[in-house]
Formats: sequence, C-alpha cells, structure tokens
Amino acid sequence: MNNMNQMMKQVKKMQEQMMKAQEELETKQVEGTAGGGVVTAVVNGHKKLVSIAIKPEAVDPDDVEMLQDLVLTAVNDAITKADELANKDMSKFTGGMKIPGLF
Repeated sequence: MNNMNQMMKQVKKMQEQMMKAQEELETKQVEGTAGGGVVTAVVNGHKKLVSIAIKPEAVDPDDVEMLQDLVLTAVNDAITKADELANKDMSKFTGGMKIPGLF
C-alpha cells in the first residue's frame, strides 16, 4: 500500500510540473519568417499569433497575392516552430510518447 501512495504522489507531482510547463509555453515565443525576413510572424507556445511585421519593400500594390503568400508562409513557419517547442518542452514528461490532447 505504501508503494501505491508513493506512486500517487509522484503522479501528482508530475501533473503539477506538466501544468506549469503548459503555462510557461504561453510566455515563450517563436518567430517565423518569409521572403528573406520581409515578413515576420511571432507565435507563442500555445500557437497564438502575437504579432506580424511586414517591411515596406514587401508591399507591392500590383502583387497583393505575393504578400498574402509571404504572410501565410511566415505564420505557418512560426506555428511549426511553436509545435516543435511544445513537443520539446512536454517530452520531458511524456518520455516521447504522443498523448492526445496534451499539447
């Protein structure tokens, strides 16, 4: 019975650490870029777009589609990096296992 109590304490401690890691992801930010840095998107560890910056040279009124593509590319790059960040941070607790709904 003592082993079961010890194991439950360890599980509770791990849950608390995972919750803290999830909270910390919100404060961490990653940057995605496109077009050699003319468009930059910043996303937090929860994959929320925090900011987007577009340099004036990226704005061509005759080629709006190019700007749209650059924005999409930069945002998707940042989201991919946010996924990698979350996977790296949370894998400390999961041992590399993919747990649905965790991150």
